[in-house]
Amino acid sequence: MPPRILQTSAEPAALLPSRFQQWFAARGWSPRAHQLALLEKAREDASALLIAPTGAGKTLAGFLPTLVELSTEAAERKAGEKQSLVSTGRTLQRTGGLHTLYISPLKALAVDIARNLERPIAEMALPIKVETRTGDTPVSRRQRQRRYPPDVLLTTPEQLALLLSSDDAPFLFSSLKRIVLDELHALVTSKRGDLLSLGLARLWRLAPQMRAIGLSATVAEPDQLARFLVPQPGGKEAAADIVIAGGAAPPLVEMLDTRERLPWAGHSARHALPEIYELIKANKTTLVFVNTRSQAEMLFQNLWSMNDDGLAIALHHGSLDVAQRRKVEDAMSAGRLRGVVCTSSLDLGVDWGDVDLVVNIGAPKGSSRLMQRIGRANHRLDEASRAVLVPANRFEVLECRVAIDAIAENAEDTPPLRTGALDVLAQHVLGCACGEPFLSDDLYGEVCTAAPYADLSRTDFDDVVDFVASGGYALKTYERFARIKQDKQGRWRVANPKVRQSYRMNVGTIVEDDMLKVRLVRSRGGGAGSTGVIARGGRLLGEIEEAFIEGLSPGDTFVFSGEVVRYETLVEDQVYVSRANDKDPKVPSYMGGKFPLSTYLAERVRRLLDDGRAWGGLPEQVRDWLSLQKDVSRVPAVRELLVESFPRANKHYIVCYPFEGRLAHQTLGMLLTRRLERARARPLGFVANEYAVAIWALGDLSFMIRDGRIDLNALFDPDMLGDDLEAWLAESALMKRTFRNCAIISGLITRRHTGEEKSRRQVLFSTDLVYDVLRKHQADHVLLRAARADAATGLLDLRRLGDMLARIHGRITHRELDRVSPLAVPVMLEIGRESVYGEAADELLAEAADELVKEAMG
Repeated sequence: MPPRILQTSAEPAALLPSRFQQWFAARGWSPRAHQLALLEKAREDASALLIAPTGAGKTLAGFLPTLVELSTEAAERKAGEKQSLVSTGRTLQRTGGLHTLYISPLKALAVDIARNLERPIAEMALPIKVETRTGDTPVSRRQRQRRYPPDVLLTTPEQLALLLSSDDAPFLFSSLKRIVLDELHALVTSKRGDLLSLGLARLWRLAPQMRAIGLSATVAEPDQLARFLVPQPGGKEAAADIVIAGGAAPPLVEMLDTRERLPWAGHSARHALPEIYELIKANKTTLVFVNTRSQAEMLFQNLWSMNDDGLAIALHHGSLDVAQRRKVEDAMSAGRLRGVVCTSSLDLGVDWGDVDLVVNIGAPKGSSRLMQRIGRANHRLDEASRAVLVPANRFEVLECRVAIDAIAENAEDTPPLRTGALDVLAQHVLGCACGEPFLSDDLYGEVCTAAPYADLSRTDFDDVVDFVASGGYALKTYERFARIKQDKQGRWRVANPKVRQSYRMNVGTIVEDDMLKVRLVRSRGGGAGSTGVIARGGRLLGEIEEAFIEGLSPGDTFVFSGEVVRYETLVEDQVYVSRANDKDPKVPSYMGGKFPLSTYLAERVRRLLDDGRAWGGLPEQVRDWLSLQKDVSRVPAVRELLVESFPRANKHYIVCYPFEGRLAHQTLGMLLTRRLERARARPLGFVANEYAVAIWALGDLSFMIRDGRIDLNALFDPDMLGDDLEAWLAESALMKRTFRNCAIISGLITRRHTGEEKSRRQVLFSTDLVYDVLRKHQADHVLLRAARADAATGLLDLRRLGDMLARIHGRITHRELDRVSPLAVPVMLEIGRESVYGEAADELLAEAADELVKEAMG
């Protein structure tokens, strides 16, 4: 049944008790139409999805049905107690129990929502108890919550999985009336969403009276989110009702047209630093968003060095110590900060105070993600949020331009609903056995009611159960992989108490990168480049990826937590650093926090390039660049693939422009290189950015194309995603890394044990050994299938690459040039720049750009 999109014309008096009407009136507020609509849905006993922009009162809307129901129940109970006293002299017992469960993607958001919820409860004197349950909640409180649950419990998907794996889950959730899923669009696009969907399926069985409320920012396909909220009956589709909030003022978004020379490549936006600083200076509180933690560290350091006015500017990203993050958040809420440089750690719906401007450094990668960030400014529905986009290079100007146009059209580009992952299902199967024994038929029927698993085959399900029970055919002889066993009634239960304990210590789908704690100490003795003697202990600054530290030598300097520090030594998982004054420190590289260019924006960029009339809306520097490209070579059309070939510095290059994002381009570069090897073109390497791929070789590529030894249509044939891809994956370290994550999520390999945690080397050894065994003896093992599915979507972007190859088939245009083209300059500048850091990187990049531009202009 397709979802209904609803609003309400009901009067507040018909839906809101007088106590609530008085509370709204005392604040000069009126209940919004979408808030009343959710009350109406609750009265109709229906689940609902609310789609609303930031500042629309989503959270209050989601909790109003709960507050009204609980206050009404309390009033009726009180009246009943009075009547009981009159008639029998006895009081009624309070039935109590957990009424509402709130699920948040962030611990900080759950805590913030609890704090905000306490205010109307206290001001209306409602007899409602609210508590949070996160990884930071003390064990004693968690145990008490299970025995004596509050009326409202605010938690995360991982904590829900833990609660469902306990044998008292039926008692805890039997009274559940409502579940509120906040920032739903951010949850359903990852394996955390898969885990949550399976938790919902179990809740529907334990509490069939439960109804769901989903809260989400605007999304491209709201009907898919609406399916996520309700059980999917076999062979049919069901969906919650959809309520869409109106009345939001359109945001004011502009692109910085810098007075400085716009870089041809790079992501630092260093050219615009004075202008960014002036924006912070001119506003009360400015959030400066960047796409990676590396950029955050570098930008904060640069802004701080030019902060002659002493503005209160802070840094916030996920690798900083939690105490430092909370300190920044508290200062923001109190309005004590003028600027905060941050990553996606501040993307979601926490109300951080009076932010009046958002600055986004670099291209946004997606219009929906950009809208989420813009929504951090001005948490008022009827006033426009303000944002400034600062492109870091010329290609990013194109992306910023089309993102602004997409926002003006209210066009969304959120990804479609996922297909549930098998490694997450394996974790859930084990969690179910930890709670109570189950029959395979019953659990299969339950799992298929979850939207991501609605099309799960019985074969896949049985393979997952067999994997949890034995490790699979190739691992049956290893008893440690047997985690569940069948009893005489055919029910599956945990093999022993240690399995239950291990599950609870390793639950969740977030596989953290191998991180080391960074501590600030004072070195004693030694000179420059000498670490001297280290006093252990020291203030914790945060965490850093082990791979970055492995590339350092004692005495090297790098930027971290807003400071320049010197690497002193590494002891176990502790990195000891001291303060330094180096003007050219390195910037830590982080695997996390990188976003792919959305398919929707990529299509818009291609359209913009193809429409010369639209170039008038671009900065003069970019118009000149594209005009020069048109004179020297060609500007690619919407459905065309432009391939340029040219010689440079005793090498020969092919550059193509798919505009499909870095992940798809990296996969394309790997596969093209293999094919060029077979053509004896002697390729030496390739480099990819979001917009283009460049391959260089010793062979004369232009001549080989002209001579027919390289057929471009054959080179880019979609069949490269067959045998070529399989052959590359078979020898690629990427598959081992992907398998490692699946093995950890499924519980086959555990990171945490009582009193200890496996080292990175132990996990590598374990997973690599199992991977080799499975590839040799059981190629269709469920974990290998899960790893291939992960690689196809998360690391290789195969669907997008396949669509691109189909789109350009028969539409490849070759331009043989005698020198580099203007459009090729940015991707050519990517070659060899990974090993250069700090200001030296920008200087070298500028010098290389000047040289390449001179060549391009002849």
